[in-house]
Amino acid sequence: MKDRFISEAEGLVNSRVIGYDQKVRRLAALAANALPYPALSPLCQEALEARVVCDMYEGNRPFTPRYVLPDYAKALRNGVKYLELEPPSNLDDALSFLTILYSQVPSVTTYPVYLGDLDALLEPYVPADLPDDELDAKLRRFWIQLDRLLPDAFTHANVGPADGRVIRSIWRVERSLRQVVPNLTLKVSPETPDDLIEDAVRTVFVTAKPHFVNHPMMVADHGTEYAAVSCYNSLKVRGGAHTLVRLNLKRAVDRHLGGVDAFCLESLPHWVELTSELGEARIRSLVEDAGFFESNFLATEGLIELDRFSMMFGIFGLAECVNELMVREGQPEARYGHDPRANAAAHQIVGRIAELIKDRRLPYCNGGGGFAYLHSQSGIDLDLDATAGTRIPIGDEPSMLEHIEVCAPIHQLFPAGISDIFHVEETVTRNPRAMVDVIRGALGAGMRDFTFNLDSNEFIRITGYLVRKSDLLGLDEHGARHSSDYLAATAEVNHTVTTRAIKRVIAAELSPQG
Repeated sequence: MKDRFISEAEGLVNSRVIGYDQKVRRLAALAANALPYPALSPLCQEALEARVVCDMYEGNRPFTPRYVLPDYAKALRNGVKYLELEPPSNLDDALSFLTILYSQVPSVTTYPVYLGDLDALLEPYVPADLPDDELDAKLRRFWIQLDRLLPDAFTHANVGPADGRVIRSIWRVERSLRQVVPNLTLKVSPETPDDLIEDAVRTVFVTAKPHFVNHPMMVADHGTEYAAVSCYNSLKVRGGAHTLVRLNLKRAVDRHLGGVDAFCLESLPHWVELTSELGEARIRSLVEDAGFFESNFLATEGLIELDRFSMMFGIFGLAECVNELMVREGQPEARYGHDPRANAAAHQIVGRIAELIKDRRLPYCNGGGGFAYLHSQSGIDLDLDATAGTRIPIGDEPSMLEHIEVCAPIHQLFPAGISDIFHVEETVTRNPRAMVDVIRGALGAGMRDFTFNLDSNEFIRITGYLVRKSDLLGLDEHGARHSSDYLAATAEVNHTVTTRAIKRVIAAELSPQG
């Protein structure tokens, strides 16, 4: 163990590819992983080693929550004593205030995963007589700072559901800069103007951002103070997620004998309990041993509250699990995403997991009512044999309408986020309002999140974060400025995300005339 630690540390120190900041952060992670793991039962330990249950490689000893969502509005109102920041009085001061505060917000990536609902935060500081071009210039400088100071594509901001000058400026700045950071989500409600959504759609054509999220569904699950962070992780503002543990349904079914009903009745309770045990051990280590909420200024100044945190219980590999169970049921032709029998089995499995999670109390999870949040975990670069979350396997996706109809009914079961990515043919750029109709229809059908990008775009959406194709060229020789690019390079090799089935948005094809 000691020799391996030294060898890995020397490899980082002597690397000519990764930069200084990346070396510091990776060396810190190496030190955390040298610590002993929180105590687990033998069954849980074996399941973790076999990666039937997974800790997302967050580190052996958590010393900060995975996701932290500070109340930036409260910080702007009251100032931050720890950072000696007074409440700002104008836009320039507000932008500087937030930039400083972001540098102190922790997460599993070491960079903040939530930058706030930026339009709502900044709109009060925009004077009515400030011309649009000057507003754009200020936000453009701010946007450049975010990308350069927080070079990680999991850094995420929210906007909407209301219109305003700041959100319109953000779309213009995004289209002009075409940079990776920050990731963006537009909250969409029935009252959100269609032309605002269309403006966002035109931004997707250029930058593959933003995501579109079902605001009424989110409010029903989390209240009005919520945000989408990192990739597709929906959590309470002033709260967050202590940790994310996940269950590999593909490997779980490999250890099961029998069909769908037996899997739900006999196997799932066992695996849900072991996944929950893993999460509880990590939560207690963070809260009781590391004492994060007793010592960090975000907690002591009321910008986050322990009672608004919970744990994310992720699942992935649903497609492989269902397809294998269909074979055992004597229906090998029934494939998830294409056959009603397979889709019904998928809903049965996810519904059973949701029930089991609601029966398993966890400490320090009052944000979820004392329970974990169910999350459709969108995969990591090392997943070689299991499809991300509850998605249909890449390249096997059906047409747009069928895809939405399969996915939408399951979205309501995932308060901590779920995603399906739609790869759309570039001809849609000639009719962006058609894409607005698709988004409205998908959210109306029950999708929690709708994400699309063009098949011809310079940006690649991996699990939920973005990279530019040009940034992946020569990565082995000269490295990358964005830490997320290293994950993306492996993910593209292992998952070939660029081969997603391409959708056409031409409604006439559904009912041809003549």
